Amino acid sequence: MAKNKTAETTVSVVDFINSYVDNEQKKADSFQLIELMKEWSGFEPKMWGPTIIGFGSYHYKYESGHQGDAPLIGFSPRKAEFSLYVFSANEENRHLLNNFNKYKMGKACIYIKKLTDINIDVLEKLCKTTIAYLHEHNECACRE
Repeated sequence: MAKNKTAETTVSVVDFINSYVDNEQKKADSFQLIELMKEWSGFEPKMWGPTIIGFGSYHYKYESGHQGDAPLIGFSPRKAEFSLYVFSANEENRHLLNNFNKYKMGKACIYIKKLTDINIDVLEKLCKTTIAYLHEHNECACRE
C-alpha cells in the first residue's frame, strides 16, 4: 500500500511560514490563523507534508482499506489563496457556509484569498463542528 504524502513532519511551522510565504498580508493572516485554530482545537500547530499546517490528528479508514492519519483542522498558505481544511460535509456545516462570505469550495477544502474576506465567527463554528464530527466518526486525538 502506498505511503500517504500528507504525514506529520518535524519542520518548524514558523520557519515554514517565514521561508515559504512571500506576501506580508498572507504571512500575517497565517500567524492569525495559527492562533485561532490553536485556540479552537486545543492543539499546537504541526506541519503535515510540505505545506499544510495542521492541528490535532485523527485516524481514518476507508471501505477500500486505505487508511491513514490527518489533521483535525488545518490550512495551507498557497501562493494564490489559502486552502482551509475545516469542513466536514454535514448539514450544519453546509448551513454555516451561507454566512461565510467570499470563498470557493473545493473537493476537500475551502479556498479564501484573505481573512478579511470571511466571517471569523463562522470559521470558528466550522472548525468546532468539524472537530466534533471527526471525534464522533473516527479514532482521534481529540478524545484524550
